[in-house]
Amino acid sequence: MTSKFTLKIAGDNDTDAINHCLTASYSKLMAPSYNNEILANALPLMTRANPVLIATGRYYIVNTETKNHTGDTNEFLTVGCGGWSLERPGTGEIVPGVGHIRHFATHPDWTGQGIGRLIFAQSRITAKDEGLSRFECYSSLNAEIFYTALGFTKVQRKGIRMAEDFVLPSLLMTCPL
Repeated sequence: MTSKFTLKIAGDNDTDAINHCLTASYSKLMAPSYNNEILANALPLMTRANPVLIATGRYYIVNTETKNHTGDTNEFLTVGCGGWSLERPGTGEIVPGVGHIRHFATHPDWTGQGIGRLIFAQSRITAKDEGLSRFECYSSLNAEIFYTALGFTKVQRKGIRMAEDFVLPSLLMTCPL
């Protein structure tokens, strides 16, 4: 199947599409790496668009044009999302020269088609334009292969506190720009 993908900066009007993409992606793609109890705690916290991140202009969505259910008109479907921030997730700390990959997801029906790479390439361009020299990310366990393919190296296994009583097993990874 050949698809045409369009990358754009996400806006407030894209929140529902981002939520749908995050929910579809994380629910299915994280399942092989995490048990049901962990997912039950993590997914409600992870599958909502972050309005602060969207407002930075550094968060992107990828759409593809599809036929609607009757086949007579085209619709746009959000098949990927992701971006970066200057602030370290969870702490808000800013380290000069370092950006943080955030909230990447590809709809599970569209994986393996370069959508995540497209978002990462745009993120890399804008980060370099802003003078950054390195990206960090807190990767879910299932996403290690994806980030390694982009040039990231695992620094350490790390638990990410997502709620007072919940820590998600993750990986801290880094990548030079």
